[in-house]
Amino acid sequence: MDFALNEEQQAIFDMARDFGQEKIAPFAREWEAQGTIPKELWPQVGELGFGGLYVSEDHGGAGLSRLDATLVFEALSMACPSVAAFLSIHNMCAKMIDSFASDELRERVLTRAIPMETVLSYCLTEPGSGSDAAALKTRAERTNEGYRLNGTKAFISGGGYSDAYVVMVRTGDAGAKGVSTVYVEDGTEGLSFGGLEDKMGWRSQPTRQVQFDNCDISAANLVGEEGKGFTYAMAGLDGGRLNISACSLGAAQAAMDATLAYMGERKAFGQSIDQFQALQFRLADMEIELQAARTFLRQAAWKLDTGAPDATKFCAMAKKFVTEAGSRIVNQCLQLHGGYGYLADYGIEKLVRDLRVHEILEGTNEIMRLITARHMLAAR
Repeated sequence: MDFALNEEQQAIFDMARDFGQEKIAPFAREWEAQGTIPKELWPQVGELGFGGLYVSEDHGGAGLSRLDATLVFEALSMACPSVAAFLSIHNMCAKMIDSFASDELRERVLTRAIPMETVLSYCLTEPGSGSDAAALKTRAERTNEGYRLNGTKAFISGGGYSDAYVVMVRTGDAGAKGVSTVYVEDGTEGLSFGGLEDKMGWRSQPTRQVQFDNCDISAANLVGEEGKGFTYAMAGLDGGRLNISACSLGAAQAAMDATLAYMGERKAFGQSIDQFQALQFRLADMEIELQAARTFLRQAAWKLDTGAPDATKFCAMAKKFVTEAGSRIVNQCLQLHGGYGYLADYGIEKLVRDLRVHEILEGTNEIMRLITARHMLAAR
């Protein structure tokens, strides 16, 4: 088994890291304070091919593997996990359109989404259905022209900011088989948004409720088939779990790099604090956990790429392990900075805040444990 990145993969990582350090990192705190990411950034991201990372090459995408894509998110998260995670959401939507939409809808959407002239958001969660996503209530009733939507989505990254929304709606009876997926463009009559959410982290991502009040869309905006929407939504989540894990990994690596530099400069009791054995042990523990997380993530990505029968289980396990490892590492990095770590100037406290939500979204880590256990019992 070869654990090394090949030349092309290393080039992908380097390109994403260099872009992040030049175009994102210097502005991350400013964007957080403003509560938004400048729209002008996204076409620059699109120029690198990052707007359709695993959209097939036949449809204009980069056609990368899931493993390759995790390298992009890991590298960009070294600059800002909030920005990188938002790009993951756009890519999850683009892949759903690529995989399931009609030829007409696919061409209409991806022509602008891949260069990121159109930014996409994913709308699954509702105020009363988080982990129990199949209980969603937003309804799409048939009309002569298409569908009329009524309901509310919650915690939507890009709500009121994105150019279009990939929305899971109920077209049939209760349960997963009654769910369909539709595409709703910004500016559609009946589409509105709640107030800006005041969040602990990911503050550069505008987050709002997305509301539908007799919102009429064309029948051509149905993604795939009626009743298959929950399957489509879940198909995107395995990869999304890898991406968010990669965002935790990149942020933890950035925190480690900053902490190593700080410990070499900070003096206490007549020597730099990296010379104290107790702190060296703590550094070693963090490095061991970080490398274990990286290996686990890449194994899960490899399984998803190769269509392994236990890929979903490994994506769930990796998401649980890597996001919790990332949170522990950045929190320890803050501790090793002492009081300075608590100050915004050093950037560590932002990473602590940003990474906390990674244990909740793309399926809570409690649900990751449930998925893992169910696979174990099924294989017994």
